[in-house]
Parts: sequence; C-alpha cells; structure tokens
Amino acid sequence: MEIPAYTALREHPRAGTRTLDILLRGVSTRNYSGVIREMADTAKVSKSAVSREFVDASEKTLEELLARRFDTHNILAIYIDGIILGEHHVLTALGMDEHGTKHVLGMRGGASENAAVVKGLLEDLVERGIKPGVKRLFIIDGSKALRAGIDAVFGADQPVQRCRIHKIRNVQDHLPEDERRYATMVLRAAFKMEDHVKAMGRVKELAKELADEWPGASGSLLEGLDELFTVNRLGLPASLRRSLATTNIIESPQSTVRRLTHKVDRWRDGSMALRWAATSFVEAEKTMRNIGGHKQLWMLKAALEDRQQHADGLAESRKVA
Repeated sequence: MEIPAYTALREHPRAGTRTLDILLRGVSTRNYSGVIREMADTAKVSKSAVSREFVDASEKTLEELLARRFDTHNILAIYIDGIILGEHHVLTALGMDEHGTKHVLGMRGGASENAAVVKGLLEDLVERGIKPGVKRLFIIDGSKALRAGIDAVFGADQPVQRCRIHKIRNVQDHLPEDERRYATMVLRAAFKMEDHVKAMGRVKELAKELADEWPGASGSLLEGLDELFTVNRLGLPASLRRSLATTNIIESPQSTVRRLTHKVDRWRDGSMALRWAATSFVEAEKTMRNIGGHKQLWMLKAALEDRQQHADGLAESRKVA
C-alpha cells in the first residue's frame, strides 16, 4: 500500500533539506504544518514522516562532516572541547588555518575524560589529512585524557595551551565568594603579562598565599601551570593570545548547538546526539568569522615553524650520535 506521507516527501527532492532547515530554526515536529502548509495540505504528512526525513538529512550531514579532507589545509591550531546533550557527551575538534578561517574537523561520541574516545577522534583527524610530525597549537581544557591523546597521536612535544577560563572556574570551585574575586583578579592580571616567567611567578605566589587555608585552590593553580602560558612562550601578541588562550572559539558554536536543540525533550541515544551536534556545528560554521588577531597569524606560523626546525635538528643530531 502506498503511504501518502512517504510519497509526498520523496516526490519533492528538496524536502529533506527543507525539513532540516525548518527544524534548525526551532520549529518542533509537532508544529511543522504551519511552515510546510503546502505539503501538509496535499498529503497528510505525519510528524513521524517529518522526523524520519530529518534523521535521513542529519545522518547525511554527519557522514559528510566525518568524510572531510584537510590535506591541503595548513591547520595551525586545533581546539578540542566537549558538549553534553541530554545524557550523551560529544567531543568536537575545531581547526583554524593560517588565514584565520575556522573548520569543523570532526567529532566523536563520548567525554573528553575518556581516553579511547579522545584517541579515536585524533586518529580520525590524522587519517583525513591532519598529519603528525607537524607542529600545531592545541587548545584544550584540563582533561588528562586529552593531553595523553595528543601525546600519543601527535607527539609529546606539541605545544598545548590550557584554557584559562576553565582554570579560573576550577580555582573558583575551591574558594568562597570573597576569595574567588581576589584570585580571579590576580589570574587575569597575570594572563595579561608579556613575560611568562614573571606571570608564572605571580601565580605561584597566589598559590602559596592560598596553600594553608585553601589547599585545593592552591593545587589547582599549580596543576598544568606551564601550559597556561604557552601562547606567551611562543611570543604571540596580545590580540592572538586572547583568541588562542581559551576554548571560547569552540564554545561559541556549542552555544548554537544548545540554541538549536533546546526543543529536543528526549535524547534517544548517542547517535541522535551526534546527528544533532553535527548538523548544528555545520549550521554554525556558515556564520563563523576569522579569529581576533588573524592578521598576526603569521607570527604563530613562524613560531611553530621554529619549533619544527628545532625538533627536526634534535632528531637529526640523535641519528648522527
């Protein structure tokens, strides 16, 4: 027996794209008939038929995203962060090329604390053209699994920048309100300093001040301290440090994901979360702007090339030895 809803959707080649577009603009499947009235009037298109069409379209978007190649892109920086949709975690990588253009590189279902998920995501990037053996700047939160994954897939000598906003939040979690304000002011002042040695010294002084009464905050300040100032150590200008010292760049499209999925009241499984995340990230990518300070990216490129030459020189000297 012919199903009118299925036939109507299949007879309109752009129906899937249109359905996807409608749902991304916040129209729930329960209220779709007002915006695709012509289809609803010519055939009794059910809510389930529209849902199936969205599943098909979003699966295609996810497949296309995970098939992207980056062999010809000079990716200088990679931001990695996770988002939670319902009970499901999605880990996403966003790249920035030498022109400041942002690219959604890939994603995996799972949390940033899951070593297998992290390694799987990074190995997938390698297979699609983000080759190891080239120095890039990785911007991550404090996840040990992320750091270990970068070491395993791309090498332990890759420059890694810890997200400063995540660090501030972690320190604040260990302090009462009045101490939070003071610690935050000191950290932000240290982050603005050009000299990374003096800046790290100031953070160590703060850690010492808090050690007796708030040992948790003191320990958080010292944990990964060196990687809080990687962008300073690379000699980057303030405009670039602001863009490369936090995961804000990837958190911005994550806010788009939350906005576009706020009407989803039931996440059936991890596949559904991945489909929605991929569709939302691709939608957000359409309006992504170049990062702040992108005109100075030649400085990051030069700094990474210097590190590459130094690493290549060490490797060659070890061969000779």
